[in-house]
Amino acid sequence: MQLGWWDEFIGNFRDEIGIDLGTANTLVYVRGRGIVLREPSVVAIDLPTGQPLAVGEEAKSMIGKTPGRIVAMRPLKDGVIADWEYTEVMLRYLINKATQPHKFIRLNHKLVVGIPSGITAVEKRAVVDAAHRTGAQWVYLVDEPMASAIGCNMNIEEAMGNMIVDIGGGTTEVAVISLNDIVVSKSIRVAGDELDQAIVDYARRRYNLLIGERTSERIKIEVGSAHESSENLTTEMRGVDQVTGLPKTVEITTEEVRESMWEKIDMILKTVRYTLEETPPELAADIIDRGIVLCGGGALLRDLDLLIYKDTGIVTRVADDPLSAVVLGTQKILEEFTRFRNLLTSRGK
Repeated sequence: MQLGWWDEFIGNFRDEIGIDLGTANTLVYVRGRGIVLREPSVVAIDLPTGQPLAVGEEAKSMIGKTPGRIVAMRPLKDGVIADWEYTEVMLRYLINKATQPHKFIRLNHKLVVGIPSGITAVEKRAVVDAAHRTGAQWVYLVDEPMASAIGCNMNIEEAMGNMIVDIGGGTTEVAVISLNDIVVSKSIRVAGDELDQAIVDYARRRYNLLIGERTSERIKIEVGSAHESSENLTTEMRGVDQVTGLPKTVEITTEEVRESMWEKIDMILKTVRYTLEETPPELAADIIDRGIVLCGGGALLRDLDLLIYKDTGIVTRVADDPLSAVVLGTQKILEEFTRFRNLLTSRGK
């Protein structure tokens, strides 16, 4: 009886947390409070001391603008941990900010973390270790395509084909799901960051102009498109002239941005086609009826859904909240944990 009372007491201070640990952004859900944080996956480091100076939005604002002793870096690359020490720093900061831990009781949170389906066992272990060091007692991993499908309200429990395309910052995940399992999947490390880099390379090659990643991301959002029928817009591109070394501004059009990104977009198209080709005929027939669902930040690229429809002949739509699909999936998993428990890989301390 006393043990039950103690468990109930401690439970009042323990949070159940869902995390979309993304290359570009990290989203945090706390059960009972909803999505409480959306922060860039960036940490600013003081190099002489190795100490973190800022995390999230504040750190992102420093990219390309710091003195030599400070570096603003992304501890995740291509959807996986590139620097576990600073990933732990970022996770600890975000979890503490989201939960406001009780100072007298060590909280053993329960975490559900979305991870790319194509990562290795070693990369999974790095995620788990980083999460445990933040004080979580139990860490559950879920494949991002599965979490996205749940977050997009797709009925994955029936014997029916569901196709999800999750285009994040570091990876594009394409999966066909049926009966609570991934039947066919393909993951490539080409996504939003690669599209941004393609614009950087184009500006240097075409205009002898050096621009930063924040500028290329802005250009992609403002005038980027995936289909030639899109309206041809223009925007200013500001950087440093490679010839003179002086600041320079040029105009860039939608057509130019599409040209710069086309090689990467085509790789995403080929991944979608490959997944469809590997899908069993009966499930492929379901996908024709149900269509393809796009999620992740890359799904917001103008007319990408139209391009995939033209290429495959299958109706393609963007999820209602593509940026939140994974973290909304972790929310539903935590709310109906028994129902979705078999989809998770668990790691206790």
